[in-house]
Amino acid sequence: MAGIVTLLFSYLLSQFYRSFLAVLSPVLIEELGATSTDLSNAAAAWFIVFAAMQFPIGRWLDRTGPRKTAGLLLFFCGAGGIALFASAQSPFTLIVAMALIGAGCAPVLMAAFFLFARNFSEASFATLSASFVGFGTLGNVAGTQPLAAAIEAFGWRQVGWALAVFTALVAIGILALVRDPERIETGEKRGSVLDLFRIRALWFIFPILMASYAAAASIRGLWAGPYLSDMHGLSTLEIGQVTFYMALALALGSLAYGPLDRIFGTRKWIALLGNLALLAAILVMVLAADPSILAVTLAFVAIGFFGSSYAVLMTHGKAFVPPHLTGRGITLLNFFCIGGGGVVQMASGYVVESAARNGGMAAGYEALYVFMAAVVGLALVCYAFSTDAKLLRARA
Repeated sequence: MAGIVTLLFSYLLSQFYRSFLAVLSPVLIEELGATSTDLSNAAAAWFIVFAAMQFPIGRWLDRTGPRKTAGLLLFFCGAGGIALFASAQSPFTLIVAMALIGAGCAPVLMAAFFLFARNFSEASFATLSASFVGFGTLGNVAGTQPLAAAIEAFGWRQVGWALAVFTALVAIGILALVRDPERIETGEKRGSVLDLFRIRALWFIFPILMASYAAAASIRGLWAGPYLSDMHGLSTLEIGQVTFYMALALALGSLAYGPLDRIFGTRKWIALLGNLALLAAILVMVLAADPSILAVTLAFVAIGFFGSSYAVLMTHGKAFVPPHLTGRGITLLNFFCIGGGGVVQMASGYVVESAARNGGMAAGYEALYVFMAAVVGLALVCYAFSTDAKLLRARA
């Protein structure tokens, strides 16, 4: 239990680091001369490196175990990356730092999922993983108003150095307290990620994993701050307050999704209906003419809440993964989720800047929400043809 709690602290940090740029954006623009594209590339670097790391991490989890995999990467890459961030003198250094932090955070959630999959029943996996994600998503909350207040009080560099020390301490805690499960001895071939790509059912789940998280993470972690500053003139503290509500909705949404597959006996339809509601919330931002702060806040809260179907989608995909490929299976699913977030965030910067050059910032943000709606809508079309994991087991 102590090991799981320590991993939860590391996941709080992971959630914090993927979203704290939304609050830091104004000060980084002012002090380092960062542009919207620089910041979207920095945010995307976290996600893309995080996603790319899933392939070796899956192999390390199956062969080495979660203790060293999570502890060492968080110590050297996570703590080292935020130290580099705190000392940055240019936008390029921010991008490199965010890439390192992404590598450090990459194994922490998968380490916990690996322990849940190996030590608990299949039926309890969704509830355990959703609860872990829900409580861990409170790291998003720390990256809103509390972060804004700390920056105002101490300065962003001092806050960065304090985070580096705390990240290193959490990594040491993982190495000291996490216990690896016994390895599975099997007469089958060891298998590889290529075996997972041969499972046709997974291909209908990959797109929605990429899209649903990408929409919520991009708005919360990158665009909420610039949008609220440019379109509504909010200060750093006021941005922190709005993003606080969205971050809280992300946590509550994860907790709400968690037990629903056991209550209703389906995973596909819970995720499908939830992401339809996500699409509707994004369309509000597309269709609303000059929305008030209250309307924007409610739309952001809905995007956060309904965009939290990650654990249910991971559980849906994991049901098709053979036991001896558990580590590689959950990290492959996570690759599509986080990789989608990185690609969408990188693309979104160019979407906004291109539209803004021709029609001003209002046109840029309108293009952003149209882009997000299109990404989620296309993914939902693919997901509608997926096989429900419960139905698959019934036929077996």
